[in-house]
Amino acid sequence: MQVMDFETDEDSKSIKHSTLVDINGVPLLSAMINGWDPIWNFKARPDDLLICTYPKAGTTWIQEIVDMIQHGGDLQKCARAPIHERMPFIDLYYSKFNLSGVEEANAMASPRTLKSHLPVQLLPPSFWEQKSKIIYVARNAKDNVVSYFHFHRMALAMPEPGTWEEFLENFMAGKVTWGSWFDHVRGWWEAKDHHPILYLFYEDMKKNPGQEIQKVAEFLDVQLPESVLNQIFQHTEFECMKANPMTNYTMMPSIFLDHTISPFMRKGTVGNWKEHFTVAQSERLDDLCAQLLKGSGLTFRTEL
Repeated sequence: MQVMDFETDEDSKSIKHSTLVDINGVPLLSAMINGWDPIWNFKARPDDLLICTYPKAGTTWIQEIVDMIQHGGDLQKCARAPIHERMPFIDLYYSKFNLSGVEEANAMASPRTLKSHLPVQLLPPSFWEQKSKIIYVARNAKDNVVSYFHFHRMALAMPEPGTWEEFLENFMAGKVTWGSWFDHVRGWWEAKDHHPILYLFYEDMKKNPGQEIQKVAEFLDVQLPESVLNQIFQHTEFECMKANPMTNYTMMPSIFLDHTISPFMRKGTVGNWKEHFTVAQSERLDDLCAQLLKGSGLTFRTEL
């Protein structure tokens, strides 16, 4: 597959869409190719915390919850920088923009909290060797693909999404960035049996946020009073985060994310897929889920 020459246009106000290249069978952004060796050879530390998700599965939400827990609910500390600066995205590599999540992470003092969208088989081996704690969030395929489609529309470095119908076909075939949703959620589900992984579900976080925040705190060995847990819940509600420039990605340069096309934080609900799917599309994806998650014990709710 052709590797894209990743660069801004002459007016520097727009950016070329990336293409996809396979790395060990997983489609990733072509811009990442030259940075793959540093990513694969990343040196995790024993006290690292990695937040991993399939894209648009509640990543920023769990990041902010974790940061709030780590800082005892201190709002000022959590407003020290945008979320993408507080928790480096180790998959990120754009040489022409001097962007390297690995370099950002390497420059951080311990303990670090890091972010990745990598499937389990592409995670840098040092995370397993160091037994670093990992929090994984999974979201039902229908809402996930809708959110991912709208993200592709506004994230100008991502591949062109095409129509909704085209994007859904590519998603179901695993021909989207970071690969198959089915492989991703199943791979991490199975990895939790032999590694310190807290596996959460987006739908549980929506239905009972207090309970899930408490789970995260316990996983991080942090004890917080009820009043602080309530503060974390209120601060990380969707509308609050959507209005917060430290979490809503409006501080990211507009050449990367165009919020006039679609906001980075769009709906944050369970069931919005019903406004996009036809009955036939819904049934096809249900069938695929039944087939590809069979025997895993994984089940997802598509409405609350």
